[in-house]
Amino acid sequence: MNGEITKDLRINEQIRAREVRVVDEAGEQLGIFSTRDAINLAYERNLDLVEVAPTARPAVCRIMDYGRFKYDQSKRDKEARKKQRLVEIKEVKMRPRIDAHDFGVKARAADRFLREGNKVKATIMFRGREVVHAELGRLVLDRLTAYVQDAGQVERPPRLEGRNMVMFFTPRPQARTQIAAEEEGAVQRAQDENA
Repeated sequence: MNGEITKDLRINEQIRAREVRVVDEAGEQLGIFSTRDAINLAYERNLDLVEVAPTARPAVCRIMDYGRFKYDQSKRDKEARKKQRLVEIKEVKMRPRIDAHDFGVKARAADRFLREGNKVKATIMFRGREVVHAELGRLVLDRLTAYVQDAGQVERPPRLEGRNMVMFFTPRPQARTQIAAEEEGAVQRAQDENA
């Protein structure tokens, strides 16, 4: 269940059905009760009656501690958001006649981005009549592909778009797990130092 579903759940007096199928806190079915009797049964146990399947006939209600349920749900949602990783697209721009040192800087940056789990967009910018020699840009992108082959793989081959040649790389799964292991090791070392 996600956060939106928990907002729509009706509890106790908010339940509109006349009869409900009741499930106790252990997950066992108790049978079909009138809504008033089911609410009284929940109150006797100091718990709430929560409508979990309003479209069923009769509606299914569960006896539970609703406050605790919402708290646990928010913790699960928060944990799921923490584990989610947004993949960004980082761009590396180069020229067809790039110097060897400048190429090394850009290639190392692309490699680092891929190892961090981001996608990389490599762009070769052509000026003036350089676009006539698109093969020079393709050679630069081939060199970049060879440089980052351990960290990433080609998602989209080089394509000429106007005055730019664009190529996309996506990170390799093992490169991402290697970075995650390194980050986890750094966190563990920091915790050991603080202890």
